[in-house]
Amino acid sequence: MSELIAALPMYDWPEVRDEVDAQWASLRDAFRGKGIDAPETIVRRNGDLPPVPGGVHDAEGKLIAPDPATLPPDELDFHKLWLHPALLFAQTCWGPMELGLSAHVQVVGQPSYDAYEGGRGELYSSALVMRTGEGPEVRSPADGKALLPLDLIRGKRFTFNSLDSMSGIIALTRDLEAVGENLDIFSSSGESGGHRDSIVAVAEGRADVAAIDCESWALARRFEPAARKVVIVGWTARRKGLPFITAKTAPEKTVRAMREALAGLAEQPLIQRVG
Repeated sequence: MSELIAALPMYDWPEVRDEVDAQWASLRDAFRGKGIDAPETIVRRNGDLPPVPGGVHDAEGKLIAPDPATLPPDELDFHKLWLHPALLFAQTCWGPMELGLSAHVQVVGQPSYDAYEGGRGELYSSALVMRTGEGPEVRSPADGKALLPLDLIRGKRFTFNSLDSMSGIIALTRDLEAVGENLDIFSSSGESGGHRDSIVAVAEGRADVAAIDCESWALARRFEPAARKVVIVGWTARRKGLPFITAKTAPEKTVRAMREALAGLAEQPLIQRVG
């Protein structure tokens, strides 16, 4: 049994667990074909993470994460997963990467968002959603530039999934700043806990505006009834989508082999490019 761990948590909605498992099976087999001891299955719980007695330390010996055995076993703490020394492969977000995670991991590749409106290659954008009837529906701009309905969103209540989310708040913040605005354009801002939760909050009238990355929006249209009560009124600019990462301590040989394996899967929707 492999001592390494892998996870694909960012779009792992309950309704698509089988699809995510199939994605991992394809990746796993490609990695094994390159001589990598990839785990049979992905982890979905803190309880699935191997214990790290004394906690996770960086190269200088600084404690950067607790022993996973001390975490609630049936939850999954993304940040602790990303920092685990046994991490072979996972998805993360450029928000956490910019906020310090990049010092502790290596980027292996980028997925493709060609299958989603708002995506192109390794780039994705977020749909700005409001309740149906509160604004005209708009399509994603062909040039990938931001389309911000400033008059519509001014004075409204904004909800976002988490403070370190590129798609949920950071991208919108930067696009607003580019036109001389900021988050003060909203009457209030509040954290929902997830893109799906943000959609529900808007649909139920607990918030007025949310920014939802294009792949999460596609999932919501398939599986979240609340998505039928909201409409896209704007888009953030396209930016790099979720990177695939491995532990900082992963050997160069392993990283190179994973990139070669991903390149071999480049014709599949999951992968766009590596490096």
